[in-house]
Amino acid sequence: MSTAERQRDSFSTAEARLTRTVHSTEPEGRTHVTSTSVTSSSRGRALVRAVVWWAGAWRAAGSAVRAAVQWAARTVRPAGALVAVAATAGLVLGLVFGWVEWMVAGAASIVLLLASVPFLFGARSYEVDLSLSHGRVVAGDGIDGEIVVRNDGHRIALPGRLDVPVGGGLVEFGVPLLRPGHSIAQPLDIPGLRRGIVTVGPVTTVRSDPIGLLRREHAFEDVHDVFVHPRTTSLPSTSAGLIRDLEGSPTRRLVDADMSFHAIREYAPGDSQRQIHWRSTAKTGRLMVRQYEESRRSRMAVILAVAEAEFADPDEFELAVSCAASLGLRAVHDARDVAIVTGSEIPRVVRGRLRAIRHIPAESPRTMLDGFSAVDRLESTMPVGEVCRLAAESGDGLSIAFVVVGSRVSLTRLQQAALAFPVDTVVVGVICDERAHPRMQQLSSMTVLTVGTVDDLSGLLLRGATS
Repeated sequence: MSTAERQRDSFSTAEARLTRTVHSTEPEGRTHVTSTSVTSSSRGRALVRAVVWWAGAWRAAGSAVRAAVQWAARTVRPAGALVAVAATAGLVLGLVFGWVEWMVAGAASIVLLLASVPFLFGARSYEVDLSLSHGRVVAGDGIDGEIVVRNDGHRIALPGRLDVPVGGGLVEFGVPLLRPGHSIAQPLDIPGLRRGIVTVGPVTTVRSDPIGLLRREHAFEDVHDVFVHPRTTSLPSTSAGLIRDLEGSPTRRLVDADMSFHAIREYAPGDSQRQIHWRSTAKTGRLMVRQYEESRRSRMAVILAVAEAEFADPDEFELAVSCAASLGLRAVHDARDVAIVTGSEIPRVVRGRLRAIRHIPAESPRTMLDGFSAVDRLESTMPVGEVCRLAAESGDGLSIAFVVVGSRVSLTRLQQAALAFPVDTVVVGVICDERAHPRMQQLSSMTVLTVGTVDDLSGLLLRGATS
């Protein structure tokens, strides 16, 4: 018998086992066919159910273990973990070796843990409201607030504690015993904040036993962001930018229609007939038209260096931020077109191949100062020269640019940064050095101001505008 015949015989035998066909002839001579399918055995179904049940039980046990571990990590303090280890070791060793002392130590540890449990109740019985007097302050000033704690439960709330995160610090308040429906108000005083965006909250209720074995916390959702603006100084309006151009400043570019008259030339095809100068036309016998110098509204740019290597210390960087914010604030108050540019964070893996800058919005004084609150020194960013180059490329028609840097930027580097701007752009460098005396230097391509405090900027700008 061949291999193909043996396979056909095996298939037919298996088909005969699975399906039995009974032929019966009815009186009319028709044949009726009945098929019976063989399903899985009861033993197979029981095995499948057992596997499914064990899989569900395993997942439930794993979830329970993870929840227990997370609860223990949040609730059990290091002292509580030590007492739990002492209780386990004492009972095991005492029962195995018959050491009564160990059994007593283990039992005492268990009693301590059980006695600490009731102190955890009532962590959610409080209702806490946090309010602040101001959402925006100047660096160095503080803010006031109030915390109102109410007992919304139907039972007496045991004494507890409130933790209020303030930036990287923590303020603690003690809450006395409160009867149902009663409340208590406590003042919140946050002194002397540094520039930045300070997060106040969320308020967290803390329940803990006197020994400090167990601890339970519940955080509320009330979170406040406080914008701490940099210190600024008032700059003279007429010297903002060292250019007085309420109606525009004439440039060297000649145009056919503007406000600053330049000369008269002969008519050329395409010139507007409204610009024909009829007196000159009558004298020369040829059509003559007026020619103007293009008047351009001054567009101001403030470039702030943020590279960590360009400043001696954090206080010097704060001085630079204050100077840049003062210049931008004066420009916004004068309704000038101003662009405020800083360096941006660049990942180390693409440093040198990626260039990026950050624009601080200057639609209003509040928006601009909020943007300066988020400025910080960056370790991985472009040097000030690259920032100036990108700012010059992105800002067309700049008439003046202020470059604010730290004391570690030399005059040579500052001059190289000024070369990134067009020739008709006035560049003013501001070097912030708390140890230097205020002075003004006139270099070949730019004016350099050295300031020791933010108040020095006003006098130097006024002197530059009058000179």
